[in-house]
Amino acid sequence: MSSAVEAISCPKVDVPAGPEPREPAKEAAPPAEHCDTAPNGKCAPRCHGEEDDEEEDEEEEEEKAPKAIDLGPMVSIKEQLEKDKDDESLRRWKEQLLGGVDFNSVGETLEPDVKIMSLSILSPGRPDIVLPLPVEPNGKGVWFTLKEGSPYRLKFTFSVSNNIVSGLRYTNTVWKTGLKVDRAKEMLGTFSPQLEPYTYVTPEDTTPSGMFARGSYSARTKFLDDDRKCYLEINYTFDIRREWPSTS
Repeated sequence: MSSAVEAISCPKVDVPAGPEPREPAKEAAPPAEHCDTAPNGKCAPRCHGEEDDEEEDEEEEEEKAPKAIDLGPMVSIKEQLEKDKDDESLRRWKEQLLGGVDFNSVGETLEPDVKIMSLSILSPGRPDIVLPLPVEPNGKGVWFTLKEGSPYRLKFTFSVSNNIVSGLRYTNTVWKTGLKVDRAKEMLGTFSPQLEPYTYVTPEDTTPSGMFARGSYSARTKFLDDDRKCYLEINYTFDIRREWPSTS
């Protein structure tokens, strides 16, 4: 549509001056509210607490298995290697594609097998805190105690067998007096089967400090892959205190 407007000539009419018309009072603008843009371009109000609901839904959705995608018949790594084994060039190409797979750790099954062998907390100037595994199903009491304001790293040791595990990650959710206070996710990566265990150390973090940070916490740790398969889930409690516990 053209943006030009045609000018229409008309006779000039003098109108006696009179009182200027009053402009209608402008209505007060309604208070701003959080909203999302609807498909019609208008503002769609957002319910109070919807952000929290979205966060909970995101957490629940993450733990659900994704919809299956038909990628054709799946075979194990061992079966793949057995195919066309007389073709030297094809065999080498498959070995190159699979990278550093230890073929002694390859099984007949399609599902990878990941075993978390050890969990440790590393803090400078302190002995490593090695957390006992497996965890007692009905174990009670504090699993470990940390000093407030202390730098630390987490160290995971795990083994992979049978097949390649894709997108292995660690999640940790922490509550204090029933309120969620922290949620962390760490992508460990994709790993092929091998006899030697893998070791992963997280970036350095710092425990919270202050009067309100000290106390007891409950937490849930999970190790999952891209298919949302859970290899380990631990529910436990820990403390943050003013000082480290005695090592004697």
